[in-house]
Amino acid sequence: MEFAELIKTPRADNVVLHRPFHLAVEGTLCLTGHHLIFSSRRQDNAEELWLLHSNIDSIEKRFVGSLGTIIIKCKDLRIIQLDIPGMEECLNIASSIEALSTLDSVTLMYPFFYRPMFEIIEDGWRSFLPDQEFELLSSVTDEWRLSCINKEFSVCPSYPPVVIVPKSVDDEALRKVAMFRHGSRFPVLSYYHKKNGMVMMRSSQPLTGTNGRRCKEDEKLINATLRPGKRGYIIDTRSLNVAQQARAKGGGFEQEAHYPQWRRIHKCIERFNILQESLIKLVEACNDQSHNMDRWLSKLEASNWLTHIKEILTAACLAAQCIDREGASVLVHGTEGTDSTLQVTSLAQIILDPSCRTIRGFESLVVREWLQAGHPFQQRCAQSAYSNSKQKWEAPVFLLFLDCVWQILRQFPCSFEFNEQFLIMLFEHAYASQFGTFLGNNENERSKLKLSQKTMSLWSWVNRSEELSKFQNPLFEANSLVIWPSVAPQSLQLWEGVFLRWNRPSKFLDEAHEEMINIIKYNKELQAKLDSIGSCT
Repeated sequence: MEFAELIKTPRADNVVLHRPFHLAVEGTLCLTGHHLIFSSRRQDNAEELWLLHSNIDSIEKRFVGSLGTIIIKCKDLRIIQLDIPGMEECLNIASSIEALSTLDSVTLMYPFFYRPMFEIIEDGWRSFLPDQEFELLSSVTDEWRLSCINKEFSVCPSYPPVVIVPKSVDDEALRKVAMFRHGSRFPVLSYYHKKNGMVMMRSSQPLTGTNGRRCKEDEKLINATLRPGKRGYIIDTRSLNVAQQARAKGGGFEQEAHYPQWRRIHKCIERFNILQESLIKLVEACNDQSHNMDRWLSKLEASNWLTHIKEILTAACLAAQCIDREGASVLVHGTEGTDSTLQVTSLAQIILDPSCRTIRGFESLVVREWLQAGHPFQQRCAQSAYSNSKQKWEAPVFLLFLDCVWQILRQFPCSFEFNEQFLIMLFEHAYASQFGTFLGNNENERSKLKLSQKTMSLWSWVNRSEELSKFQNPLFEANSLVIWPSVAPQSLQLWEGVFLRWNRPSKFLDEAHEEMINIIKYNKELQAKLDSIGSCT
């Protein structure tokens, strides 16, 4: 298919761009296969806007006489308005944008056409490979092994080709366990706690059904993670009621009789359409221009967004507590093990492991616990808060995770090497990007699409020194301790950097941030002088 076929009017002059807290600008609008480009062409203050079609969530058309208006609502939550003279031109541009922003084929998306304008120093596709992670693990324990059982994605379509499992469990046993777990997602290692040798594993629900089916290989695999005389905890991210109902559909949970050394705890975390509706209500509240305090607070509460944040953080703190304070190993799962499970395992690691609070450590965590672990980004991030055509698979699962990380970052501002902008950047690229990192729903799909050969990795761009400097936290001081975030309601706040970013002027925030950096720089200079005086005396 040629993109030109979808572009009826490639260019329009005398278009006026409106954005909140910006003066209206007149200029030229151009449509390409992947971008909407607006250029003011003013000599005194030339301005350009490049917007990926894949970032467009919905568009609305309005007409007053022959003047047409297109309101574009984006996946990154911004809203822009274009006034286009001529009804026909306006209709043509609107239909082209609609067609180009809803392309079905992944291979027609921009990452397959993007050519970087920067020097590639690091191949991001090879930055965080499982064998590198295993090498680090092998230096502290010899109880685990790399299994290539899923080499051709033949055992579990949503797992990576290589997984880390207990050394005492062979591949034949793993095949049997895979048949006993939903989607064949058998328990694999998520995290090893160096302090006491406890581990966190993740999987999907067991297929016990109404007859209480069991699998001795599954029991052996899970028990292999326990120390003699120790108990373990299974954290089920569903309510007990939902877990019991799953048995009627062939799913279920681990029966106490068959897993006597494990205690099951249910920590309900919502999923799918409930989360999507929550995001829609939250964004609607943030865009409310009524300036009525009672209305704003009731809309914010009705969205339940902060309640979801609290539920996720509570479950993650519980997992971390079991490992660090109880000295017990943990297995986390919900139904599929691709959403709430990953929120809990990755946040628990941020609480427990200082390396996950560094830039590279956090990137590795996203690769390991989200991309390789099979979070279906293509489905979950297909639409954001404004789209009119809701399918059942969209859900802001990754955005909720990033919001939880921001909550911890806000409570421990000196313990993270990265800043808020780093988290916002990941949110933006998960929904629309020139890089191939978040395309596909699992490693199997990415392999078939040949993303590592045909697209550029996000990490190749982020990890260049000129980009990294934008994402570094000037307050960072390495903290080797476990950090325990508060989940009390008064400790959790709305993430203004995402949800109010386009609804308020940023000038004063930018100035305050600049001043903070100057103060820290000056403080370091004074400290260096003091140290040099001390060494002279």
